[in-house]
Amino acid sequence: MGIEYVIIDEVQILIRLLIAALLGAMIGFERERQNQPAGLRTHTILAVGSTLAMTLSINIAMQFRSLVPNGDPARLAAQVISGIGFLGAGAILRFGNNIRGLTTATSLWTLAIIGLAVVAGHFFSAVAATVLLLVVLTLLDQVEKRFIKTYRTMNVLVEVEDRGGVLNEIRGLILDENTSIIQTTVTRDFEKEFASFNLVVKTLEKAPIDQLVSQLTTLKGIKSVKVG
Repeated sequence: MGIEYVIIDEVQILIRLLIAALLGAMIGFERERQNQPAGLRTHTILAVGSTLAMTLSINIAMQFRSLVPNGDPARLAAQVISGIGFLGAGAILRFGNNIRGLTTATSLWTLAIIGLAVVAGHFFSAVAATVLLLVVLTLLDQVEKRFIKTYRTMNVLVEVEDRGGVLNEIRGLILDENTSIIQTTVTRDFEKEFASFNLVVKTLEKAPIDQLVSQLTTLKGIKSVKVG
């Protein structure tokens, strides 16, 4: 039985582009609701682009099969999978000591593969992967918020009158069961007799910053408190 070589016609291309756009919009809408850097438009465009790349890859291989019998229909698709890393990296943002966008970057990468699957005719797999991705992004997000403690790190800069034991006082005001100090840097000005303490603090995501600032302002000889 011979192998059947088929070029995807224009109607099929349009159908597959629309399916991929719909699946991309579903994931993008969820990311948009979470106020992520890559939202509805980014995910939709990505799905359409990866679908078109896969379509072009297959059709070129079939179109020039007589000239290049060993042409690889997945050549462009492979470049999409590796190249999407650059787009994912752009979705990862750094806010001080905290990093956001890793989940969005992985959803972009997965969605690119979903677009490739649509073109290859694996509609069930593409839809199943999209539904599973939505479950992970929504249901597991609620599980994390409800049952898993999430932490953040921040810089706390305290300028205070230099005296013995002041660092222990600062630690006493900051440390509790949900807060730890990762790193401490001390700068002393002997002429003005004040010290600057730069602390990297790890605490709960929902912990109020105002409360921490209020506690530190009770220090004797406090000059300033900066949290960021």
